[in-house]
Amino acid sequence: MAGLQDVAQELNVGIIGGGYAGMAAAVKLAERGIPVTVFESAKQLGGRARGVRSNDTQLDNGQHILLGCYRHTLQLIEQVGGNIHRDFLRLPLQLTLHQHFELKAPPLPAPLHLLLGLLTAHGLTFAQRLNAARFMLAMRRINFSLQQDICALELLHTHKQDQELIRLLWEPICISALNTPAHKASAQVLLNVLRDSLNGSRSDSDMLLPRLDFSTLFPERAAEYVKQRGGSVFTSCSVETIVPHDEEIELLTSSVCPDETTSHSTRPSKSDSQVAGYELSRRKMQRYSHVICAASPAASARLLRTVPQLAPISAQIEALTFQPIYTVYLQYPAAVRLPHPMLGFDRCFTQWLFDKGQIAGHHGLIAAVISAEGMHQELEHEQLAQKVAQELREQLGITAAPLWHQVIAEKRATFSCEPNLRRPAHATPLANILLAGDYSAGDYPATLEGAVMSGISCAKEIWNVVPVR
Repeated sequence: MAGLQDVAQELNVGIIGGGYAGMAAAVKLAERGIPVTVFESAKQLGGRARGVRSNDTQLDNGQHILLGCYRHTLQLIEQVGGNIHRDFLRLPLQLTLHQHFELKAPPLPAPLHLLLGLLTAHGLTFAQRLNAARFMLAMRRINFSLQQDICALELLHTHKQDQELIRLLWEPICISALNTPAHKASAQVLLNVLRDSLNGSRSDSDMLLPRLDFSTLFPERAAEYVKQRGGSVFTSCSVETIVPHDEEIELLTSSVCPDETTSHSTRPSKSDSQVAGYELSRRKMQRYSHVICAASPAASARLLRTVPQLAPISAQIEALTFQPIYTVYLQYPAAVRLPHPMLGFDRCFTQWLFDKGQIAGHHGLIAAVISAEGMHQELEHEQLAQKVAQELREQLGITAAPLWHQVIAEKRATFSCEPNLRRPAHATPLANILLAGDYSAGDYPATLEGAVMSGISCAKEIWNVVPVR
C-alpha cells in the first residue's frame, strides 16, 4: 500500500482550465490520491457552462440541459456531493412546439417508448409518424453506424423524412444536440446521440433541467472535493506559457496565484524588491509531472502553438469553426408561467423556452434559447430581447412587460459539428501533456457529457501508472 502511495505522490498534475473537462479530470485524479493543481483564468469555475450574476439574480451563461444517458456527468455530480433528485427537475421525454407539434414518450421500455411516442405524436400526418418510426428502426438495424459520414439532412432525405417532419422533429433535435443546423451537421454524431439517448434504457431519454447554476452544480463542488484531498484550485490565474523539460512540464502564470496552504503572515520579512523576486521565483517554479490542457479551444491553441512538438495540434484546433448560442433572460412578474417547464416555438426567433419558476423556484423568469447560426445574430441585444418578448406575447398571450432582460451571447459556444470533422486526440506527441475539452476527439458533440468524458480519459491516461488501491 505504501508503495502505491509513493507512486501516486511522485505524480503531480497541473490542469489548465476549471470547466467541466478540467474539473472532471481533477476529481478522478484526486480520487486516486494524485496531487492536482487547477488554474482557471476566470473569476468563477465552469468555463462555457458557468453561473453569472445579473440584476441581483443568479443566471447561467447559457441554458443547458442534461439527458439521463449522461452517466459520467451525473455520477461525478453525486461523487462530489450533489443529489440528482434534488439538483434537477427530471422530465420524461417530451418535445412540445407550441400549437404545432407534441411528442410524449409513454412509460414503456426503450425503444418502444419512442416508437409509440412517434406513432402517436400530435401535429404530424399518419404517414409522417410512420416514416419517423421507420427511420429509427432503420438506424437501429445498422447499430446507428454509417459506413461513411454525411450531413444529417442528406441522411434524413434518404430515409424519406419530408420537410415538415424535419422542421418539426429532426431539426429541433439536431440543433439542440449538436448546435449545428441539419444541412451542416454530422449525421454520424447525431446518430451517436440518438443511440445513447433514445435506444438505451427508458430513463436515458429523460431530460434533466438543473435547479442550480452550472458553477454550483459541479465545478465548485469539485473544487472542494479536490482541496479536501490535498489539491489546489486557483481562479483568476491564467497560464501563459507551457515549457516542457526532460521529465517535467513548467507552467508560467500571468500573475502570482494565491497560496492556499501558506498565509501571507508566515512569509519571511523582506523588502519590496526581495518580495517581488520571491513571487517571481514562485511563479516560475510551478513544475508538474503531467499537464492536462482543458482550456477553451482558443486558449489551448495559443498555449500549444509555442511548443514545437504541439504546433500541429494547435493548427488543428484553429481549423475548427464555431457556432453561437444566445440566451435571452426575461424577468416577468411572478405570476407569469409557461404551459410547460420547457416549451418550443416553431418558425420563430425563439427556439426553446425554460420556465425558471417551475424549474428552480425563480418565478416569472423565462430563459429563451436560440442555438446555432441565424438571423438573430444580426440584431442588437436590445432588439433581440424585444423580439423574444413580442413572440411570447403573440404565441402565449403574455401581455405583461418584462421587468428587466439580459441577453448572453456565446458567439463561440461550440464547435460546428460537421461531417468527417478531424478533432484533436487526448494524447499528444509529448506523453506528459494531454488535451481535454468538449471539442476533442469523441463520439459526442460539444456537450457537458463530452467535456466530462474527455477529462476522465485524460485522468485515466495518467492514473494507469498507479494501480487501483
